[in-house]
Amino acid sequence: MPERRAISSGSRFEKLAGYSRAVVDGEFIFISATAGAEVDGSFSGETVQQARRALAIVGSALAEAEADLDDVVRVRVYLADRADVMAVSKILGETFDAPRPANTTIICGFPDEQIKVELEMTALKRR
Repeated sequence: MPERRAISSGSRFEKLAGYSRAVVDGEFIFISATAGAEVDGSFSGETVQQARRALAIVGSALAEAEADLDDVVRVRVYLADRADVMAVSKILGETFDAPRPANTTIICGFPDEQIKVELEMTALKRR
């Protein structure tokens, strides 16, 4: 059986909502939608800063799974405002290199109005 384990970021919402920041299942790593909350739980008012922070949180979870952003094969971007699509897309374009992951962007609402963006990813460890 492949290894299956959970990775936590320590967010209070993980226990509340019954999820893990990431689940490692064999060579796959499934990362929950991740908002760019600061260490103290606050959010920057800027979407770009939140996206960069979310990437850092995802990067930490991937490192704990012995992987990194180069292993990402799927990205889902959730945005509160369609006006932010280009700014967040630019950050992702700077982050990912060939072969770039598949990407879907969705405009939606969040339970906390301070959240501007969440990033959800799937990675496959390269052998």
